[in-house]
Amino acid sequence: MVIDIETAGFNAQTDAVLEIAAVMLEMDADGWLKPAQSLQFNIEPFEGANLEPAALEFNGIDPHNPLRGAVSEKEALHEIFKAVRKAQKKAGCHRSIVVAHNAAFDNGFLNAAISRCGIKRVPFHPFATFDTASLSGLALGQTVLAKACRTAGVEFDNKQAHSALYDTERTAELFCHIVNKWKSLGGWQVPEENIKQAERTDSNQE
Repeated sequence: MVIDIETAGFNAQTDAVLEIAAVMLEMDADGWLKPAQSLQFNIEPFEGANLEPAALEFNGIDPHNPLRGAVSEKEALHEIFKAVRKAQKKAGCHRSIVVAHNAAFDNGFLNAAISRCGIKRVPFHPFATFDTASLSGLALGQTVLAKACRTAGVEFDNKQAHSALYDTERTAELFCHIVNKWKSLGGWQVPEENIKQAERTDSNQE
């Protein structure tokens, strides 16, 4: 699952989560990775959360705007986890890995929110991640999301950047590009049982 989190600062323990978006990934019968379902939530700052003015100016989010339609961290995580578990069941796997650009940042805020909400059953590996900043640096010679996307042929609009959903969808496309490129070069082959599972899933959807 690819995620992006917009925050009111850099400290996962004290600063508010303001937006979270997630994109599920799926593999077709030939083993090519592609983006699937997208989810996005505006988040109410948790009680006592710090709101750094510089961070709010940077991302342009007004956490007090009643038109945001914000929900609690717990409600957003519940909906995301429900979608992840559904995707896991479809793919026949038991644990997902978080993919993000500068993944340590997003995963830190995700785990802090999980802890605040007292959620015990989490569908993700607690610390293993795929970081597209590192992967794109290796594969494309670029670590900045916008530059990496453009190098990969993924359209990127700077005016829409720092929206959690937009950044997540571009990161998902970037990650799929890197994985699929590696596969096309012979670096990774899909196990036969995974191909059969994908074929059964495609058949059931027809």
